[in-house]
Amino acid sequence: MKFKDAIEIARPINCLMGALTVVIGLLNTRSNVTLDKLTINIILGVLTYILLAAAGNIINDIYDIEIDKINKPKRPIPRGSISLKHAKGLFFFYLIIGIILSYINTLILSLTLINLALAFSFGFITWVYAKWGKKSGFFGNIIVGVSFSIGLVYGAYLNSSIIPPYIFYFFFTAFSLLVAREIIKGCEDIEGDKNQGVKTLAIKIGIKTSRNISVIFAILAVVFFILPVFTNILNLFLFIIFMVIGLTEVVYTIVLMLISELSKAHLKKISFSLKIGMFLGLIAFLFASF
Repeated sequence: MKFKDAIEIARPINCLMGALTVVIGLLNTRSNVTLDKLTINIILGVLTYILLAAAGNIINDIYDIEIDKINKPKRPIPRGSISLKHAKGLFFFYLIIGIILSYINTLILSLTLINLALAFSFGFITWVYAKWGKKSGFFGNIIVGVSFSIGLVYGAYLNSSIIPPYIFYFFFTAFSLLVAREIIKGCEDIEGDKNQGVKTLAIKIGIKTSRNISVIFAILAVVFFILPVFTNILNLFLFIIFMVIGLTEVVYTIVLMLISELSKAHLKKISFSLKIGMFLGLIAFLFASF
């Protein structure tokens, strides 16, 4: 196993994008927080999320090896760059170090155990998803939405035990968009999932109906995206500017979902567009803290 393979299997881009949620949660609740505490929380909070997310990505690849041979043959395990034994070792390494960092963060700043419980829950839920969640279909989509978005709440709890309403609106915006994307990905990967007995919505109720449910979640994301405007968000002006940009992308994607032919190429485009919309949403949440 090469070092680059150990990094690749963790999917660093996805981990970094997820870690941004922790930073957003921290910066949007930084009132009355000293710079020293904020800096420690950002460093340890981000590292904790990255390591736990990496562990989740690896355990997912371990359980998905047969599916990935069809849907994602270029990933490290199916292409033979990393053995199952080494992958399991990496999973436990990333998981244990992530939990330890969360515990250190708690000790250094005398935090409540809420953040440590969230870290444990994050690590546990990724394993549940890999072992049972993904094959269950829609339940797995929900787990993915929670596991990515939980960083917003985790980061906020590092600063305070009292979470402002807009953090939860941020959470549900990211959650809804990610569930919408996961449903579309299930439509895109329907061939490999059928062969492995994965009960996605696309397999259970068909691609068209699944698309419609994805649209509902995307619309919910739009609603939750707008709600922070009516709260005491730190920087309403900047948030509105970047919210409009993000909303434009999400609304465009909703229209695309409704008018496309739902071929694999179109589904891939929709999935990517939802990912862009989610990233733009995170940027809006980030600028809301300035």
